[in-house]
Amino acid sequence: MIDARLRPVKDRVLDPVAARVPGALTPLALSGIALGLGLAAAGAAGAGWSVVAVAAWLTGRVVDGLDGAVARQRGQASDVGGYLDIVLDTVVYAAVPLGVAAHLDERGAWIVVAVLLGAFYVNAVSWAYLSAVLEKRAVGAASTGESTTVTMPRGLVEGAETIVIFTVALAVPSVAPVVFAVMAGAVLVGAAARTVVAVRRLGGAHQ
Repeated sequence: MIDARLRPVKDRVLDPVAARVPGALTPLALSGIALGLGLAAAGAAGAGWSVVAVAAWLTGRVVDGLDGAVARQRGQASDVGGYLDIVLDTVVYAAVPLGVAAHLDERGAWIVVAVLLGAFYVNAVSWAYLSAVLEKRAVGAASTGESTTVTMPRGLVEGAETIVIFTVALAVPSVAPVVFAVMAGAVLVGAAARTVVAVRRLGGAHQ
């Protein structure tokens, strides 16, 4: 919901750091490191190591933000980089709730996480297909000035909200089922709102 407004702030913070990243670390390498840290956070969550899980999660998100900044500064931004970045992010976003559920190992927690991942699935389809159609119509990222590979339709829960929510769930696993349930509801509401807007914008519900 607030990613677009936070992006200039993120760029101001990360650009100086990106300029100091060793040349041996390519943007794709940074994406891989972010994936490793995200999976480490999930594993630590499963083991009940909350402090380690939060540290790995937040460090991974910083590194994930650096890959794009490094790519742009070095003139290495590419479609494959943008593609892999979103795919690897999706892996992490699925792994972290599963790690928390594995630690709690309660029927209720597993059900909530299943609902959350189902909400992610619906949300991903709703924005990815809309993004593809907008790019097809030449009204995507290039026309809007977005720095992402393709246009990223807005949602109620985006990257910034996910970072905050997952941090809370990793830090205090006992409240994770409630936090994840609220997140799932917000994600579905956002996907539904996006769908309504998309149908109107794309010219009706006709195929």
